Amino acid sequence: MGTEILPDPKALRSGRRDRVLAQMAAADIDILVLGRQANVRYVTGAPQLWVAGTRPFGPICEVVRSTGEIHLNSTWDEGIPDEISHDHLYGLAWNPMTLIDVLGKLPGAATARRVGTDSLTPTFAQLLPMAFPNAELVDAEPELRAARRIKTADEITVLRGAFGVAERALDAARAELAPGVTEQSLTGALLEAMAAGGVTTPATQDGAWITPKDHSWRRGSIDGRVADGDLVALSAGALADGYVGEVGRTWPVGEAADVAEVQALFRRSNELWERLIDACRPGGVASDLLQAYEAAGEPLPATPVAHGLGLGFDPPVVSADLPATCAQERLEPGMVLAVTGYVWRAGIGAVFTRDAVLIGDDGAEVLTSSPTYGAVEATA
Repeated sequence: MGTEILPDPKALRSGRRDRVLAQMAAADIDILVLGRQANVRYVTGAPQLWVAGTRPFGPICEVVRSTGEIHLNSTWDEGIPDEISHDHLYGLAWNPMTLIDVLGKLPGAATARRVGTDSLTPTFAQLLPMAFPNAELVDAEPELRAARRIKTADEITVLRGAFGVAERALDAARAELAPGVTEQSLTGALLEAMAAGGVTTPATQDGAWITPKDHSWRRGSIDGRVADGDLVALSAGALADGYVGEVGRTWPVGEAADVAEVQALFRRSNELWERLIDACRPGGVASDLLQAYEAAGEPLPATPVAHGLGLGFDPPVVSADLPATCAQERLEPGMVLAVTGYVWRAGIGAVFTRDAVLIGDDGAEVLTSSPTYGAVEATA
């Protein structure tokens, strides 16, 4: 594992930047002021400090549409792409007026007509007009989402690498699965394998849990110790090279009280999965994934049925809590979704699956390849 901080490959960052500039042109935005870490990396290709949780908006990166130039908040040159010259870097400042002075000196700041931001606070809503005196401030987050939702070929390559790390971690946890092991030990094995693959920032908190037998979603164990007959869900999420890769599987442990019922539950999971994949078609709508559950006769889970993958969460988020949004959200070629299947039976447990799916011109391509218990049993 290298210790030198390097920018994203040139083709990767150039392809993303071209998409952002195209969205700026479509929305007639002269200057873009970004504060969200994923957006900053998407535009610049410079790795950003990992920030847990959220924080107030601050002007971290600016894009000038007329020249394509980027100005970036950074206190060092390491990891900064060659096209962002040293004189386009500016340091951290606790005094917001210092940042406003920097923005006011940007090329075209005095004459810009529309300036977009990906978020805003009341303080900067008052201060930004001082840097851009003739500009209308507009919400540019929709343009950033539109750019990020469709992945370039180079992004797909990086995502495949993240999936590989997640799948190797999942395999390591599965190898430790046995009666008596704890959920914490399984999660530890998963994270250890991820770190061995060069990823020390997991994208998910829990790597393993015993699925519940008495409730469709609540955690199924008090002490977290696996017993014979349990169905244990394993979920790996890796943040590799800035991109999130996720995969999830469920495996039975030891001797089940009713093998036939367990196998029937996995068959239900496979049937649901086939409907979910059929719903991942170009030109379809996100709500088709919700209807796949209804068509399979399965209740919708508490978690989103799908969400976009990329530099963190990308649109869409397909959830029963967002029916109107899902009905309007179109699935387009180039989108990558983490699709979740979840079926449950009282007294048996649940089968949880999560796979990455690329929406292609002719249909869906599953980018993750970890084996499933149901598929293994079907070929046994």
